[in-house]
Amino acid sequence: MIYDPFQKEAIDYISQGHSVIVSAPTGAGKTVIAEHVINTCLENNMSAIYTAPIKALSNQKFRDFHKGFKDKIGILTGDVSINSSAPILIMTTEIFRNKILESEKGLDNYSWIIFDEIHYLDDYERGTVWEESLIFLPQHMNMLALSATIPNMDEFASWLNSIHGKPIKIVKEDNRPVPLHFYYQCQGELVDNLNKVRKIGYGRDLGNYYRGRRFLKNKHLKPNRLNALIKHLVSTGRLPCIYFVFSRKRCEHLASELYDFNFLDNGEKTAINGLYNELCDKFNLTNEKSAIDMLPLIERGIAYHHAGMLPTLKEVVERLFTTKLLKVIFTTETFALGINMPARTVCFDELRKFYGRFHATIRTRDFYQMAGRAGRRGIDKEGFVYSRINPHYIKFHELKDAIYGSYENVKSRFNASYATILNLYERFGEKVFDIYPSSFHYFRERKKRREKALQLMNRKVDLLKKMGYISSDKLTDKGIFAAKIYGYELPISELYDQGHLNDLSELDLAILLLAMVYEPRKNTKRPPLLKEARRMLDMTNHLMNGIHHMEKKYNINPPSKNFFFHLSAPLKAWMGREDFQNVLTLTDADEGELIRYLRMCIQIMREILDTQAPPSLKQKVRDVIRLINRDIVNAENQLRTE
Repeated sequence: MIYDPFQKEAIDYISQGHSVIVSAPTGAGKTVIAEHVINTCLENNMSAIYTAPIKALSNQKFRDFHKGFKDKIGILTGDVSINSSAPILIMTTEIFRNKILESEKGLDNYSWIIFDEIHYLDDYERGTVWEESLIFLPQHMNMLALSATIPNMDEFASWLNSIHGKPIKIVKEDNRPVPLHFYYQCQGELVDNLNKVRKIGYGRDLGNYYRGRRFLKNKHLKPNRLNALIKHLVSTGRLPCIYFVFSRKRCEHLASELYDFNFLDNGEKTAINGLYNELCDKFNLTNEKSAIDMLPLIERGIAYHHAGMLPTLKEVVERLFTTKLLKVIFTTETFALGINMPARTVCFDELRKFYGRFHATIRTRDFYQMAGRAGRRGIDKEGFVYSRINPHYIKFHELKDAIYGSYENVKSRFNASYATILNLYERFGEKVFDIYPSSFHYFRERKKRREKALQLMNRKVDLLKKMGYISSDKLTDKGIFAAKIYGYELPISELYDQGHLNDLSELDLAILLLAMVYEPRKNTKRPPLLKEARRMLDMTNHLMNGIHHMEKKYNINPPSKNFFFHLSAPLKAWMGREDFQNVLTLTDADEGELIRYLRMCIQIMREILDTQAPPSLKQKVRDVIRLINRDIVNAENQLRTE
C-alpha cells in the first residue's frame, strides 16, 4: 500500500515502538494508521483496544473490522458485550476509563490503545473521561491518538510526556487530499465568497442593522429556498450531498420538502427499493411505521438520519448511503463523527447550534469536522461546502470567524466524578489529592484556577466522608457499591443503602432506574403518572432534597441529577411484552430516544451486577434486564444481524 507522507511518518514511529498523536483534517486518512496498529498486533500475537466517543461509532468500527478479522474482534459498550476476550477489543472511552480505575490487571494483555477523536477531551460534559483515561493509562500500553486539527497539540503532547515520562511523537497534517471550495446561499442568491455575502446580506453600514444578537427586523430579507439550492447541486453535478441540520424534526421536514424531486432513474430506483426492503427484512423493520414512512423518500434518493430514529433504521440508511444510491441525506451532526460516510457536497442549514447549555455560532473545529465529509478521496478532485446564511441570526464577523478563523485550542474539562474519586481513594487513600497535579487542567491553568479545582476535589471527598461513603480512611460498603456506578452514584447508592432496591418489585425497580437516567428535553411536559411512579416520586423527591442540600452545603456543582418518571407507562407496556408501535403511543418521546434510555437503564443494571449487592437483588436485576432487553431494544441483536 502506498501511504501519504504523514501516514508513513506515523507508521514508522509506531514500528519503532513509540506512542503517537496524529492531528489531521477530517477525511485525510487517519484510520489507515489505526488499521496498521491492529494488523501489527494480530501478526505479533499482541492485543489492542480501540476506543470511540459514541456507541454508534463503536458499532460501526466493530462491523468494519469484523469483516476482515472475524473472531479476532470484540466489542464492549455497556449495553453490548460480544467476544469480550478478543485480542482486538472495541469499546467506548467510558468503559476503558472504568476498567483502568477499577483494575489495571484486566488490561495486562493489551499492548496498544487507540483513542479515536481524542479532541473529545474538550467536550464539556464528557471530556473528563478522556483526561482520566490518559492520566491513568497503564505504563505498559502504547497509545495512538487520532484527532482533527488541534492548534495546541504541542502543549497536549508535553503534558502527556510530563506525566508518563516517555516520549510521544507528534504527526501533523494540515492539508486535505481533496480540497474544499466554499459557497453561500444568502438573500436567495448563491455566491462563492464572503465579500459577496457581506454586500448582499449585510450592506455597507453593518452597525445600523445590529441590535443585540439580531438585525433590526425592518431589514427585508429574501428567502433562501431549499429547492433552488438543490436544483443548483443537480445542475452542477455536485451530488451526493450530506445536509447538516441541528434539529431532528427539521431533518424530516426538509426531507419532505424535496418530495417532488426524483434523483434516481428507473434502474437505480429498482436497485434501492430492493436493497431497502432486504435490509428492512434483515433488521425486522418491515412492519415498522417509521420505515414504511421513509420508503417514498428512499425511492427518490432522499433520506434523513438523526438520534430520534430507530437505531436499526439509522443503520439501514447508513448502508444505503455507502451504495451511492442515496443522493441527499438530511442529518444531525453525529453523522460527521468518524462515521465513514463521505459525499461530494456538504450543506449547512445554519451556522448556530446548541452547545449543551446555550446556542452559539458553530466552532471552527466543529464546522470542519462536518465540512470534512465533502470530497470523496479517490473519487472527487474537489469537495463543495454550502452554508445557508440568514443575517438576522448571525453577525458577519461570526460567520467569517467560523469558516476562516483558527481552530479552537483543546481545553481541559477535568471534573472527577464521585465514582472516580472513590476508586482512586480506595487505591491511594488521602494521597488522592496528589492525582490532580497530573491533570491537563493543572498543566495548562494558572494558580488561581488550580486552587479552585483542588478545592472542589477536597469538598467532594469531605461530602463522601460526611455521607458515609468513606470512613476511617477506607471505603465503606456503600462507598464500594457507589464506586461501580458512574454518573448516578449518590442517588442509587443511597437507595441501596436504605434497602429500597431490595424491597422493590421488578417493575418498580425498572421504573426507578429509568427515571434516574432519563433527561427530558426542553419543553417536554410530564404525562400523567402511573400509580407505581407516583408511589416512588415522593420517595425520590425526599431523597434528592437531602442529596442536593448536602451538595449545596459543600458547594458542589453541577448537582446530582433528579428523577424523571415520564417514561414509566411505555416501560410498563414494554415489560408486559406489548408491541413496540403500541408502546410508542404512550409517550411523546422519539422512538430512538426511548430505545436509547432503555439501553442506558440496562447499562446501569449491569453495573449493579458488578457490585457486592446481595444475590436476591442481582437476580431481580437479571430478570428485569431479560424483560427489557428484547427485540428492537437489544443492541447486540443489531450487531449480530449480518
